[in-house]
Amino acid sequence: MPPARLSQAEFIALMAMLFATIAFSIDAMLPALPEIAAELTPGDVNRAQLIVTSFVFGMGLGTLVAGPLSDAFGRKPVIVAGAVLYCAAAGLAWAAQSLELALAARVLQGFGAAAPRVVAIAMVRDLYVGRHMARIMSLVFLIFALIPAIAPSLGAVIIHFAGWRAIFASFILFAMLSVGWMMLRQAETLAPEARRPLSVRGVADNVVEVLRDRVVRLSILAQTMAYATLFATLSSTQPVFDVTFGKAETFHLWFAVIALLASSASYINSRLVVRLGMRRMVRGVLTGQIAVSGVFLSVSVVGWPEALHFWAYFVWVTGVFFMAGMTLGNLNAIAMEPMGHIAGTAASVVGALSTMGSVLLAIPIGLLFDGTPVPGVAGVLVLCLGALAVMKVLGARGEAPA
Repeated sequence: MPPARLSQAEFIALMAMLFATIAFSIDAMLPALPEIAAELTPGDVNRAQLIVTSFVFGMGLGTLVAGPLSDAFGRKPVIVAGAVLYCAAAGLAWAAQSLELALAARVLQGFGAAAPRVVAIAMVRDLYVGRHMARIMSLVFLIFALIPAIAPSLGAVIIHFAGWRAIFASFILFAMLSVGWMMLRQAETLAPEARRPLSVRGVADNVVEVLRDRVVRLSILAQTMAYATLFATLSSTQPVFDVTFGKAETFHLWFAVIALLASSASYINSRLVVRLGMRRMVRGVLTGQIAVSGVFLSVSVVGWPEALHFWAYFVWVTGVFFMAGMTLGNLNAIAMEPMGHIAGTAASVVGALSTMGSVLLAIPIGLLFDGTPVPGVAGVLVLCLGALAVMKVLGARGEAPA
């Protein structure tokens, strides 16, 4: 018998809530970066950005483990175990008295957060395939996009009343709510007879099967560069608003507007992807971002008029987030399409390699911040050019029709 389904609306909302663990864990920390820098790394304030990328790196490591475990034991138990680890690490980060300990806790927290992230993708793949999976993922990202709109403002409120460390308590509460909802409402999507015994050889064979697929390999490479544009921009946006434009006090409000504007990308993608196809959508959006970044850099050579500089950057940042909403769900669906029989392991391999690879690309771009947006914009331009080249190699054939 096929696994029982929630209504599509509730299923999408639940998957978005599980995904939102990631966005909330990253974006709520952005307003705290100046205070973290002042308290834990006053001699090198740029290192505070590592609070973002260390979490992402841990998430990449955890992604390698969560998928195979979910193929062996089912989706729901693995999500619960990840949530427990996530909450324990949040408590450790709350108590940290050095940046090194805080970063270690964030890596561990990301490791736990990988479970709801990667297993949620496997749950979607258990129930949907191809362009219909891409449509579901787009709608998940549409709701998920509301979290970045409110998370920095919520973080700013928490900081104002209880200090930056209290943000970690809110992470624990959020995880309890989302996982509690799943336990009460969502049936297990992986039937016992479809589970694969956990063994080193079995996992290794599945990983080899995933990586032998040319489509999966190319989509991982494209995802790596697409995620790197997002993480590099996330880690440097608050410093740009603060140092370049002197808008630290209102950053959370500007970020909310950016996130709300960019959230339209997922809705647009959900309306178009079934008709146009995933690969065509990704290529078109990357081309647009290359054009926007190229114009920004070209004008930066001669110098922006003061009245236009901030608004140009605002448009550019919004474009980066818009691009993420139009590409990441599609690239996931492309990679997962031929891997339904080992969806958990495939989601792990795809997520782990693209996430950890993106962090290795994003960290140096973020640390190049020199008081202007130029290093970040240049980095995004190079990454988008690389991703577009990969999509050209991938081509348009082999995609399942609607």
